[in-house]
Amino acid sequence: MWRQRYQLMLLLTDTAVIVGAAAGTGTWLYTVAPHRDAAAAGIHTGIAFLVVVVWTLMGALMHTRDPRLIGVGAGEYKRVTNASAATFGALALGYVLIGGSPAREFVLLTWPVGLAALLASRWLWRNWLVYQRRFGHFLSNVVVVGQRSDVSYVVSQLMKKSGAAYDVVGVVLEGKTKIPSLQVGSQAVPVVGNLDTVRDAVKHTGADAVIVAGQLRRGSGYLRELGWDLERTSTELVVASSLTNVAGPRIKLRPVEGLPLMHVEMPSFTGGRHVIKRCMDVVVSAVALLILAPLLAALAVLIKRDSAGPVIFSQERTGKNGSTFRMYKLRSMVTSAEEELERLRDLNQASGPLFKLYDDPRVTRVGKWLRKYSLDELPQLYNVLRGDMSLVGPRPPLPTEVSQYVGHTHRRLFTKPGCTGLWQVNGRSDLDWDESVRLDLYYVENWSVTGDLIIMWRTLKVMLNPKGSY
Repeated sequence: MWRQRYQLMLLLTDTAVIVGAAAGTGTWLYTVAPHRDAAAAGIHTGIAFLVVVVWTLMGALMHTRDPRLIGVGAGEYKRVTNASAATFGALALGYVLIGGSPAREFVLLTWPVGLAALLASRWLWRNWLVYQRRFGHFLSNVVVVGQRSDVSYVVSQLMKKSGAAYDVVGVVLEGKTKIPSLQVGSQAVPVVGNLDTVRDAVKHTGADAVIVAGQLRRGSGYLRELGWDLERTSTELVVASSLTNVAGPRIKLRPVEGLPLMHVEMPSFTGGRHVIKRCMDVVVSAVALLILAPLLAALAVLIKRDSAGPVIFSQERTGKNGSTFRMYKLRSMVTSAEEELERLRDLNQASGPLFKLYDDPRVTRVGKWLRKYSLDELPQLYNVLRGDMSLVGPRPPLPTEVSQYVGHTHRRLFTKPGCTGLWQVNGRSDLDWDESVRLDLYYVENWSVTGDLIIMWRTLKVMLNPKGSY
């Protein structure tokens, strides 16, 4: 029921935004028109009405309020953008065929204003929904089914990554395991049945969906029968792919005579998308350096007055394909930090080849809040402009870390390291080594320009509300 109410509120808001954009554009065009009479007013009103009708219908036809998308991920915003583009593509074609200057001007003015307003309203609703979910409201109750290791992984990821969109109300374990609950982190999730009683478990827990984690030993026949059973309870069946590091855009489902074949496309490390990425790096880093020049100068003065030593700290890092470069940062430690590292090695609180102390004595007074708000990393924009780094990418590793890489970890070096990345917007220093590697590999193989823009936006939010930065 909450989904239906939320969809209704989105529909009302979307309609109000579209009507407002069309009415505002029509009013302005009528005001500046050389001939303002009843005929002109009728033309502008008719065009505005047509825009509202087509835009609203296109939003419904392209499922911009799909309950599977609202509240999580970028899919909702993409649907809104695509529906808006389709609307004005169709209107522009019609106006070209019919002709008329007011219609052309209407399209050119209404589309950017209306789209920006729609995205802003969806963003505000998203933030309201996330806020409400902190108190246990507007959650989708789910039961997770599968083998114990797969269930544990899926439940832990849902708890950490879904923005509390899902509330795991129970698990069903395959096999003869007889335990009352499954311990996942600090939370005990009740075991609510076995593979033969999933439908009863759904009724008992009031679950909205059943998530099948990984591959079941009972095969695809059981999955088909489970889907038939859940139809009677209007419960959604979700299958968590075992391809955990493969993103949706690389997966194509192509049925052949009733056999669904899942094609996993090869990751791309060269080509046109990388040219666009480089152009974006150059433009954004150059503009940012110009805008931030006064701030960098002020920070330089504070660092110089706080402790002796240079303002800029440089360190050798490993870049794309194993090449090395000098990475620049604002100095946040004492000048003898490298020499003091060995005596602190035994106090290391990080996992793997990383070194991290949550209360590092080498950090200066100014350096503490520079690190907290990631201001010490601003000079890396110069590395981006030079081409050593990218705005978004894997974490830039030290050569000593690279020397300890084993197996597939070297795939992190297939692309340029970034000033920010999935590692920064998902916990930074709070991440363990395995999770950091997983996020970097996921990015390397599945990156996109849209994904980079989303990560940069999330980075701004993390900088204003820092977490995991030491």
